[in-house]
Amino acid sequence: MPFAFARRACTVSRRPGIRGVLLLAVALALALGSFAPVWASSESMASATTTPVAASAAATAAPVPSAAATETSAPAADARSELSYLDAVVLGVVEGVTEFLPVSSTGHLLVAGRLLGLDGTDAFDSYAIAIQAGAIIAVLALYWPRARSVLRGVFAHDQDGRRLAVNLVVAFVPAAVIGLVLEGPIKDRLFSPWAIAAAWVVGGVVILLFEQRRRAAQFHGRRLEELTVRMALIVGCAQVFGLWPGASRSLVTILAGMLLGLQVGAAVELSFLLGLLTVGAATSYETLKNGSTMLDAYGLGRPLVGLVAALVSAVVAVRWMVSWLQSRGLAIFGWYRIGVAALLVVLLVTGAV
Repeated sequence: MPFAFARRACTVSRRPGIRGVLLLAVALALALGSFAPVWASSESMASATTTPVAASAAATAAPVPSAAATETSAPAADARSELSYLDAVVLGVVEGVTEFLPVSSTGHLLVAGRLLGLDGTDAFDSYAIAIQAGAIIAVLALYWPRARSVLRGVFAHDQDGRRLAVNLVVAFVPAAVIGLVLEGPIKDRLFSPWAIAAAWVVGGVVILLFEQRRRAAQFHGRRLEELTVRMALIVGCAQVFGLWPGASRSLVTILAGMLLGLQVGAAVELSFLLGLLTVGAATSYETLKNGSTMLDAYGLGRPLVGLVAALVSAVVAVRWMVSWLQSRGLAIFGWYRIGVAALLVVLLVTGAV
C-alpha cells in the first residue's frame, strides 16, 4: 500500500501545489511506518549475530564489569527505545501546529517533552530542533513564489527579490548574534516551565492590548515591497525576544511588522520568510552540533517520522492561520496563551509536570 500511494503522490506532485507536497509527505510517513519493524529487527539481528569466535575473543579481552558499571550503562542500552514512534508523531504535530502560530513552538515542545518524560537530554533537545525542518519545508512550499523571488534577487536580476533578501538578512542578524553569544544563559534561565508560563501570559496580554488598539485605529498598512532596511532592523531586534521560550518568534515579528505599518498579510508573510532563515539556521546549527547524539539515541526513523508529521501539520496550521487573521485578528491567540499558561501553572502546582 505505501508504494502504490507513493506512485500516486509522485504523479500528482508533477503539478506544483500543496496537494503534491501533502501526498508525498503522507507517502513517506506510510513507508517509514512500514519499514519501522524492519529497522527494529535489523538492529536486534545486528546485535545478536556475533559469531562464537568473536564472542569468545571479546569475552577474553574485555574485563568483567562491576555492578556499578552495569547499572551506569543500563540506561544507555535503553536510550534508543526512549522515544517511540507515537511520541515522534505527537511531537511532530505539536511542532508543526505551533511553529508559525504566535503561541511558541519551543514552549509547547518543552512542556510536551516533560509530559512524555523525554526532556532534559541533549538527544531530545536536538530532536525538538531537528523536526523544525518539516515546518520549514511546509512554509517554503506555501510561499514558494516569494521565496523564488528572493533567490532570484540573490543569484539573478530580480530587484524586488534582492531588496527583500537584504531586508531579511538585516532582520536575521540581531537574534542570530544574541542567540550565539547568550546561548548558555538563555537555556539555563529561560528554559523552565515557570518561565514559559510567564512568557505565555505576557504575550497573551500584549496581543489583547494590541487588538484593542488595532480595532480603534483601523489602519490599513503597507505592502511587503515597501519594507525598508530600518523597518527590517526593528523587526529583527524584536525577534530577539523570541529567544525566550513561550514568547514566540512569530508573535513578536508579526506585531513588530504591524506596528511599523505593514498590512496583516504582509506582516505574516515577513514573519514566515524570516522564520525560514532564522529557524533554518537554528536547525542546521543544532543538527551539525548534536545531530549524532540524537541519531545514537533515537536512530533515523523516528526523527524522520517527526519531521513528516511536522510538515503536514504545519501546512494545515499555516493556511488556517492566514485565513483567520485576515478576517478575525489575533485575539484568539491571546486568550489561548493565557489559558494554556493557567493550565501549565496548575500542572506545576499539582506536580504533574
